[in-house]
Amino acid sequence: MQRRVRSVRVPAELDELDLTGLVHECAKYLRDLESATLLKSQGNREAAEALLKARQADLGRRVGHKVWEARVKYGEKLRKGEPGEHHEAEG
Repeated sequence: MQRRVRSVRVPAELDELDLTGLVHECAKYLRDLESATLLKSQGNREAAEALLKARQADLGRRVGHKVWEARVKYGEKLRKGEPGEHHEAEG
């Protein structure tokens, strides 16, 4: 049974998220998954697992950094007094 999402609320802070950069990081992760699959098929399971473990930690750090950058840009926009969802809701 499929579940359908009726609505998704995205925080205003993520309006500034670099989606292109996020997709680029995911593409690099997919290339590493392919490399790990090759290593595993060649009998080097330990190297494959080490690669995946290192890359997962790296991907998480990089995605977290992109989210942090979006929050910083959002904060700068608020400090400059530019209208945004946050100001409209208050006023």
